[in-house]
Amino acid sequence: MSDAQYKRPESVLVVIYTLTGEVLLLERQQPPGYWQSVTGSLRWDETPEQAARRELGEETGLEAGDLLVDCGYKNRFEILPAWRARYAPDVHRNTEYVFSIQLPEPVPVNLNPAEHRQAQWLPARLAALRASSYTNQIAIERLVLRK
Repeated sequence: MSDAQYKRPESVLVVIYTLTGEVLLLERQQPPGYWQSVTGSLRWDETPEQAARRELGEETGLEAGDLLVDCGYKNRFEILPAWRARYAPDVHRNTEYVFSIQLPEPVPVNLNPAEHRQAQWLPARLAALRASSYTNQIAIERLVLRK
């Protein structure tokens, strides 16, 4: 199989928050109860910034414009066994590039029902507790709570 037949082991995390510290979280369709910021894998032909903009539009209907900020760091983590078959046989770790968008206030979003059940704007502390991924929790703490 060629690389294009496997998922690229790189992804983006886009934390969307407001001036008053509310964070947008999305509940995935599968598994139910899995909450996260905007996330998604890079396509083989795109940069992390391009993927962040694409995923933002696909998952929320929002356009980043000049508000998208590359946070300047990335996370590396083990790919869960349940998802490993999507990647080349020798791939076990994913690199996640972190971005953020700060908005003046919460805005309505248009979810892709194939991907997400619901969206909620939550106070940052609650969002950090509800986020299912530890890298998402850390990003919320780092970008919103420590400001």
